[in-house]
Amino acid sequence: MTPSPRIAVLLSGSGSNLQALLDQHAAGALPATFACVLSNRADAYGLQRAEAAGIPTAVVDHRQYPDREAFDRALAEHLEAVGVDLVVLAGFMRILTPVFVERFQGRLLNIHPSLLPDFRGLHTHERALEAGVEEHGCTVHFVTPELDAGPAIVQGVVPVHPGDSPEALAQRVQVQEHRVYPLAVRWFVSGRLALTESGVALDGQVLEAPVRVDAETAVDRL
Repeated sequence: MTPSPRIAVLLSGSGSNLQALLDQHAAGALPATFACVLSNRADAYGLQRAEAAGIPTAVVDHRQYPDREAFDRALAEHLEAVGVDLVVLAGFMRILTPVFVERFQGRLLNIHPSLLPDFRGLHTHERALEAGVEEHGCTVHFVTPELDAGPAIVQGVVPVHPGDSPEALAQRVQVQEHRVYPLAVRWFVSGRLALTESGVALDGQVLEAPVRVDAETAVDRL
């Protein structure tokens, strides 16, 4: 890893998780350089967040490529050209193929709005309420070719309240997203986090389960 690890963030929308990373960087809590923020959509508001922070941006429009593999090759080539140590998916609404995932194995993170392995895929908050679970949340995980199935690193946990709506639940989960994603990125760029043959290792110890964070957890001490 370079002396100042280089992060690329991929997004398709508003970029609220990007903003959480930028805020932590501005506070001196994220020892890294943002090499690029890349989107498949030119109208993604996250690009404006990046430009306001002085970060280079790029658009690789998936509609300009004949198939997913060609698009993924173009993505990977752009990131390799700018040089990145870590790729962070922050609301990137494209399913990545092995063409991309295998090139960045072990340095590709995603956050999913559920306590994986529960509720992979879409509409997680609605499904959590329908299932009657007492806890819900989000999971930061390393990305593997199988969707939402990569090794979990840290989970942000919220209670499910009686009468919750999907919107209210989503808001509480997003608060935790903005806490645990910068935490996992900080661990990685600080050299504390790695994906090994035995699983996720934090400070040299393989995790038996993802780190659990709730509203009372002081994440700056982790």
